[in-house]
Amino acid sequence: MLSIDPALMSERENYKLLIGSIIPRPIAFVTTISKDGVLNGAPFSYFNIVSSNPPMISLSIQRSAGSQKDTARNIIDSKQFVVHIVDEHNVEKINKTAASLPSDQSEVKLANLTSVDSVKISVPGVKEAKIRMECSLEHSLELGSSDSPGCDFIIGRVVQFHIEDEIYENGRIDARGLAAVSRLAGNNYAKIGEIFEIERPK
Repeated sequence: MLSIDPALMSERENYKLLIGSIIPRPIAFVTTISKDGVLNGAPFSYFNIVSSNPPMISLSIQRSAGSQKDTARNIIDSKQFVVHIVDEHNVEKINKTAASLPSDQSEVKLANLTSVDSVKISVPGVKEAKIRMECSLEHSLELGSSDSPGCDFIIGRVVQFHIEDEIYENGRIDARGLAAVSRLAGNNYAKIGEIFEIERPK
């Protein structure tokens, strides 16, 4: 078995090992509002659950040349954001929002996504997602060191769920109906494949 010391690798080499190993990764499409009122939207695959009591999720937003991305800056400024689950039906449009745009331009408009008002926060979501979660900022951490670009680690508390009727029944989400996609490495994505069950030990 190959054994590699990440300290001897470049950032890009470590990145390739991580995204190729930690798969599949769920994808969050995140909307935020800038101080100038621009609706920003971007996808992130460094995303997961933190806690169910209270309901909290995490995002890790990598910095570019040490600079915060619009999403991280907007979340830290406004303390609000919306997380959407990326699925087979919206992934093509969401992929367009990964384009690097100036801060005064909206990726939501670029991708022809439809903004929809939130209930408990001022940041709109997008209609094309079967699930969206209104979030308030719980914690933000700057991670990294002086010799690395680092990232902004965001923990958000879910204050409102929005779920399409057709995929919700008795408090549960229909995984096949949601048809979430996940991120692999490079340009590759994965769909929900075979589902199997293993009973958990008592």
